[in-house]
Order: sequence, then C-alpha cells, then structure tokens
Amino acid sequence: MTEIEDKLSRVLSAAAEQVPEQARVRLSAAVKERRRPRRAPAALLAAVAVVVVAGGAGTAVRTLGASAVPQPATNATDAQKSTPPPIPGWDDDLPPHIERVWPQALHKIPARLPDGRVYHPQLLLDDRTLLVITRVGAEKRRLLWSYDLVSGKLRRIAEFPSRNSTLIAENVTVNGGNIAWWASYKEPGKQRVARIWTVPVGGGTPRKVTDVPLEDVMKKGHIRALEVVGSDVVFSRESGGVYTAPLRGGTPHLVPGTEGQHLLRWPWVGSHSKQAVFAKLFNIKTRERRDAVVRPGEKFVRCGVNRCYGHSSSGGPGPRVFARDRDGSREQTLPSVIEVGDDPGLERFYKGTLMKGVVLHDALTGTSADLGVRQDKQGVMTIPDGGFDRLMAYQVGKEMYVVDLAAIE
Repeated sequence: MTEIEDKLSRVLSAAAEQVPEQARVRLSAAVKERRRPRRAPAALLAAVAVVVVAGGAGTAVRTLGASAVPQPATNATDAQKSTPPPIPGWDDDLPPHIERVWPQALHKIPARLPDGRVYHPQLLLDDRTLLVITRVGAEKRRLLWSYDLVSGKLRRIAEFPSRNSTLIAENVTVNGGNIAWWASYKEPGKQRVARIWTVPVGGGTPRKVTDVPLEDVMKKGHIRALEVVGSDVVFSRESGGVYTAPLRGGTPHLVPGTEGQHLLRWPWVGSHSKQAVFAKLFNIKTRERRDAVVRPGEKFVRCGVNRCYGHSSSGGPGPRVFARDRDGSREQTLPSVIEVGDDPGLERFYKGTLMKGVVLHDALTGTSADLGVRQDKQGVMTIPDGGFDRLMAYQVGKEMYVVDLAAIE
C-alpha cells in the first residue's frame, strides 16, 4: 500500500466505528471525494470519509484528515452557567440564515484569490486574520499566507518544505507568535519520518524542530494532535503517547505517565475507548483528573474539557442525542440529526443535516441557523468541517463563508 492508501484505510475504519449501525450499510456506496477547506492542508493529499447520511435521497459527505489543535473555549465555559431549554428536534424547515442570526460571526469573502488561485483556510490568527494555504499551479509546492478578512490583503508567510514529502502540512497550529506543522518525508535509503517545522507568524524560512520516526503507519499512525506551548511543541501519536520537543530543535521526549494517552488540549490528555472518546482526562501540570459520566446504553460519546455529547438508547422510543457536563449535570436533549463523531465548536456549536441544508445549533442558547449549504446536482451535500476550535470555513457558490464562533455570545 501507498501511504495515502494506508491513511484512507485507517480513516474509513475509524469512521465506520463512529457511524450508527443503520448507516454503516451505506458507507462504501456513499463515499465521494471532496476537497476539505481546512485542516488537512489544502486537502489535496488527505484521505476522505463519509460521516452521517441524512434521511431521504440526499447524501451528506464530509472529508476527514488531521485536525487543528483546538483553541481554548474562552467564552464557552463561563457562559454555560445557565442551561437552555431542551430541543427535541428540527422539522425540515430551515431556521433563518446565519447572516441574520449571527451577523457578527460571519465573513463572506471570495472563494478564490484575485489571480484565480484556490486557497484553504486553516485557522484564525485573530478576529480579522485568517491563515490560509495555496498551491503553486499543478506542482507539489504549498505556500502559507495570512489573509485580512476586512481588507482582503494577502501576506506571504512561508513556503512549506516539500522535497521528498508526501503529506506536506498537517495539524497547522499557532501560539505565542510561532506557527508549527508536521509533514511526512521519505528520503531515499532512510526511514519515513514525520518532520515538525516552525516559522514565525511574521514570516521567514521554516526551521526543523524534530523528526518523529514512522515505523509502521498502519499500527502506530501519524501525529494526531500538535500544539505550540511556550518554547516547546507538544504532540501525540495516533497510537498514543504525548511528547514534547523544544521549538529551537531537539529530540522529542515522552511526557511521563502519558503512555497510550492522547492530547486533547494542553495540558489535558486522555484516553479513547469504543464507547467514549476523552471520557477520562488528566491535567499534566496539576495532575487533576476529570472522569466523565457515561451511562449504560450510551454510544458514540465524545468529550471536550468541560462537556460531552453522545447517543443514548434509553429515555425514549428511539435513540436520543444528549449533551451534558462531564459530571453528568445540566443534561439536555439535542436535535436528533446532530452529526455523529463531529466535535462541537467551542464545546457548544453542533451541526445537523436536513434534506434542505445544514444547520448550526448553539446548545448554550438554543438558537439555530441555516449555514447556506445545499445539495449539488448529484444530490451530494458537503458538510462543513468540525472541531473544538473557533473557526468554521466552507464554500457556498463563489463565496467562502468564514465563521468565527468566538464572536457569538
């Protein structure tokens, strides 16, 4: 197998475990390659997988790849002191458009640069600056830019080193004025490695941080999460283990006690199981433990630092989607069409798929908005990428919708 085939196989297997039994039979038939607007650089080399198939004739498809390191949910924890009324579900009538519901959070910009190039949003550097990746023609070269959402001005930051590389820029992250990412390299006569790079936000020549051996991609996987923490980078492998390496360059070292653990958001690390993801957390710095309540009959449970959501087979005539605090308090019922396996933005914003389009639901306030996504001529609907961070970016026609979830109170 090639590395891409390896990754596709692993992603499809992981997706199948997260999809409800009734949807699994449609998994292989519904796969359709789509370019994903963010996180897997330019999604040009990322594997693809189906997420949830909504009821009816339409097929909902989204792509999966390496995830950006979550931004701290700065406004979510404090705001979640009050519990909104439960929402039993949506009918097929879409709520008002996001431009009407949360105008302060939406930036509508051209989907192509003035010279016609396609770009791929990665993360927000601040309230008005978007980090994007472009490619150079049909070449393998990739460039990193900052894009001013107000003026439209583009500033080049760096070119990604691509010689002998297959995966060029995964897990792009930023903190303290430093951008970091990793790439997969196979030099002639040498072992394949995941090479971590860094460059200042102000621009410059990328500098190698460290090499992580990739002995067996199918068994140990690639790097799953990456963050810049002070003068170090912190990352975890898909097979487990949290490591640190100095930004100035050096050998990575396993953080004691993190064997088999995964990085959620520094300093929180935890474990995965078939029933729940990150249900058990501990803080590397303070040694605090946070074990989430997972009750009998609950499946596909996914947890952030403060909140969890999942599916429950009890408490009603059919499966129920719930969200609650890790300690089991403030539980609420979410719309039944919420995506399975999709991390809610800032631990409060959930996406759901209807026949007419995709809806974003704020579990904190009970407010919902139509994202403007529609089926194409083939009946395929591309669902915006998910994650715990503040950015959601997706294309609608000739426009790119850039949604800053942190701007929603």
